[in-house]
Amino acid sequence: MGIDPMANRVVLEPAERLVIFDTTLRDGEQAPGCSMSLREKLRVARALADLGVDVIEAGFPAASDGDFESVRTIAREVKGPTICGLARCGEHDIHRAWDALSPAESARIHVFIATSPIHRKFKLRLTREEVLRRAVSGVQMARDFCQNVEFSAEDAARTEPPFLAEVVSAVIAAGATTVNIPDTVGYAVPWEFAELIRYLKSNVQDVDLATISVHCHDDLGMAVANSLAAVASGARQIECTVNGIGERAGNCSLEEIVMAVRTRADRLAVSTAVDTTRLYPTSRLVAAVTGVHVPRNKAVVGDNAFAHEAGIHQHGMLRHQSTYEIMRPEDVGMGSSRLVLGKHSGRHAFRDRVTALGLDLDEAELDRAFIAFKQLADRKKEVFDADIEAIVLRTDGAESGPWRLASMQIRSGKGITPSADVELIHSDGTSRRESADGDGPVAAAFRAIEKATGVKVKLRNFDIRNVTVGGDAQGEAVVSVESDGRTFLGKGFDTDIVEASGLAFLQAINRICENRHRQTPAPEQPSLAVAGPV
Repeated sequence: MGIDPMANRVVLEPAERLVIFDTTLRDGEQAPGCSMSLREKLRVARALADLGVDVIEAGFPAASDGDFESVRTIAREVKGPTICGLARCGEHDIHRAWDALSPAESARIHVFIATSPIHRKFKLRLTREEVLRRAVSGVQMARDFCQNVEFSAEDAARTEPPFLAEVVSAVIAAGATTVNIPDTVGYAVPWEFAELIRYLKSNVQDVDLATISVHCHDDLGMAVANSLAAVASGARQIECTVNGIGERAGNCSLEEIVMAVRTRADRLAVSTAVDTTRLYPTSRLVAAVTGVHVPRNKAVVGDNAFAHEAGIHQHGMLRHQSTYEIMRPEDVGMGSSRLVLGKHSGRHAFRDRVTALGLDLDEAELDRAFIAFKQLADRKKEVFDADIEAIVLRTDGAESGPWRLASMQIRSGKGITPSADVELIHSDGTSRRESADGDGPVAAAFRAIEKATGVKVKLRNFDIRNVTVGGDAQGEAVVSVESDGRTFLGKGFDTDIVEASGLAFLQAINRICENRHRQTPAPEQPSLAVAGPV
């Protein structure tokens, strides 16, 4: 063992492999407003494959026709990682999961049922014996289709350890190759969760025949700590999401787990197959697709993660990087340069920068993005990485849906009522013009768009921030609206913040329209939970 001063980490002999199971496209998408289109899911799945995750949980095929199609498309087109689909322990779900996963070169069916007393009593209304029987039956049915079967005991952290050990023993005997122990509500503390994993390792029959996995939520801010504690106790798969997105407070953060394992190999003695230089680009992509900003102080991938302002810190950094950095920005793919292109830059330079940012475009997509880049470059002296990400997002399906903004005129000023005129083009070729007043120019634009589309929503949140710096910077607007009992996010970019706001609002409307068109509820199964092991 020795110290590599440049990498700021201990160098060990090859360690045991830790399986990285990414559930950004399933559990991450369950966060309010984080639903993605098929095109967006496919782009994220390809980025995850490039990142080097071992398993991609692509969705819950029985939840809707849209989810089924997403899982099937990813299974058919994304190579490298194992593609996984979630299913309840019931015949319909398992058949549906396999139908979606069957094109994959490597597939996994992930079945689950809740095991905790509170879930058994109030949600499932099943006895211990009934839960055990369904767990075993679900694994056996899945094994009829697929040799790679994962079982999750939902709310395992609040399940009686002896009963949990009985369930785990039974599903391993039934053929489960991975057994997941979720802290579904983020209730555990690290030493308690570590003890639970040790208990299972000591009390489950044939425990070494299956990989022990953990899936921790962040309700008390301990998802990463609990996951690492479980690894120290013998777990060898971690279920996580990019940027830690997910229901409520989110999931265990993939980038934090991967860099903790890399940086503290002296304590954890495991390694991953993840290409850490792809962490920052993948984080940016997921943020752009979901509209959920990465906080500046977010560990590993936040903009401030490698920033040093205090004088004493800067002095130390000038003397030696390792004084205040345990990781290098280049280790996570965060380059030092942000200024990249201008109006005289050509298509080749643009393609190179898009590729460096981790954005995979085909020729048609690149053509559209390059045209938009040239238009922006005529309005801005300096085009930054974030500008390019915004361009790609805007020209690559972010405006998918029936409506497109053709024009918008705003009248506003001291002493007059703000008003907006909008023209929208529908995918059927027709156009709609509407006008509306509002308390301000943005409110007027939103009301005019509502009138034109016929979709009424309740505005929940509205944020504007600059994408880059300077007086000619693009503005990024993010809106959160409520409709049909769900939350939808929209994101828009423009050097005109009112137009950016209108684009964001229209994107949210389009997502509502798409959701109404493609969502088909799963068949009623009263005795089975609808939610996943989250």
